Amino acid sequence: MSSSSPTSLLDVGSEPGKPPMLRVEATVDAASWVAEQQGALRAVVAEHGSVLVRGLGLRDAAEVRAVLESLATAPMTEMEAFAPRRTYSEGVYSSSTWPPNQPMCMHHELSYRLEFPGLMLFACLSAPTEGGATAVADSPTVLDALPSELTERFEREGWLLTRSYNDEIGASLAEAFGTEDRGAIESYCRAGAIEFEWQPDGGLRTRQRRSAVVRHPVTGRRCWFNQIAFLNEWTIAPEVREYLVDVYGADGLPFNTRYGDGDPIGEDVVQLLNKVYEDNTAREPWQAGDLMLVDNVRTAHSREPFEGPREVLVAMADGVRLTDCSPTVEVTAG
Repeated sequence: MSSSSPTSLLDVGSEPGKPPMLRVEATVDAASWVAEQQGALRAVVAEHGSVLVRGLGLRDAAEVRAVLESLATAPMTEMEAFAPRRTYSEGVYSSSTWPPNQPMCMHHELSYRLEFPGLMLFACLSAPTEGGATAVADSPTVLDALPSELTERFEREGWLLTRSYNDEIGASLAEAFGTEDRGAIESYCRAGAIEFEWQPDGGLRTRQRRSAVVRHPVTGRRCWFNQIAFLNEWTIAPEVREYLVDVYGADGLPFNTRYGDGDPIGEDVVQLLNKVYEDNTAREPWQAGDLMLVDNVRTAHSREPFEGPREVLVAMADGVRLTDCSPTVEVTAG
C-alpha cells in the first residue's frame, strides 16, 4: 500500500477468515479518536467493506452515539423492523430481539426498503461467554460464487417479501411503522411500494418486491443484496416453523420470501444460499469495547448463536436509495 493511500494512516491487520482489524490504544477517547480518523476509517471501509476496531473501550450508549456523530454521518431511523429493538437515541438501537440459540443468517439491513443504511455501526458493550459474533461476507464474492442460472432468475424477477403482522411474534405494527394508525400505515405502504391487506382480526399482511442484485452506489460493483435466505421459512428452526404454520397457516407466517413472480423458494435453494455465505464468512469473537463498521451494500452481516449475556448496540446511517443502485426490477411507489 502506498504512503499516499488514506488507509495507510491506519495499520489494518488482515487474516484469512477474519474481518479486517484495527487495534488502537485503550487510553484514547473513542469519539475524539474517531473524529480525528474518520476520513481514514471511511477509506478502510470503502476498501475492505468492513473493519473491526479493537481497543476503544466503548462502555455505554452515549459513547456509541458520540462515535456515530464523530463519523460525521446522518443517523437513520429504523422503519419496517422485522423484530423488536430498544431505542437508545436517534439511530442507536439494541440488537434485534432474537433467540440466542438461533442464528440470524447473513443479510443486508433493511434491504427490502426503498431506502436503507449505507453504513452499519456495531458496538459491543458486553461480550457473550461463547459465540455471538457479528460475522461478515463480501456480497460481490457471494454473487460470483452462486450458480448463474439462480442469480439470473433473481435478476429478472427480483425477490418477494411477505409479512403478516400480529401482536404475538415479530415486530408489532407500532414497532415496524412507528404508529398503529391505519391511515398512516397505508400511506407509508403506498409511498414504499408495499401491497397491503388488512385481516379480519386486525392484523396486516404485506407484499413487497425488490431487486436481489444491485450495483454499489459508489463503486458500481454488482452485489448480492437482499434478505432472501434470512427471512425465508426454511431458515427457521424446523420445530419453530412447524409451530408457526400450525398456528398461523402457511400463508400467515410472520415473514417469508419468494421468487419475484410469487413462486416458493425451495429448501434446497435456501441451504445453497446459506452454504455459499458460510464459505465466504469472516468472523471474530466480540470483546467488550469493540467497534465494527460495515458497508451495508458491499457486505452482508449475521449474528451467530451465543451463550451468556451479550449487549451489542447497532446504529444505522448514510441512507441510500434503491433507485441509486441500478435495481434490476422496476419498483414504483404508489
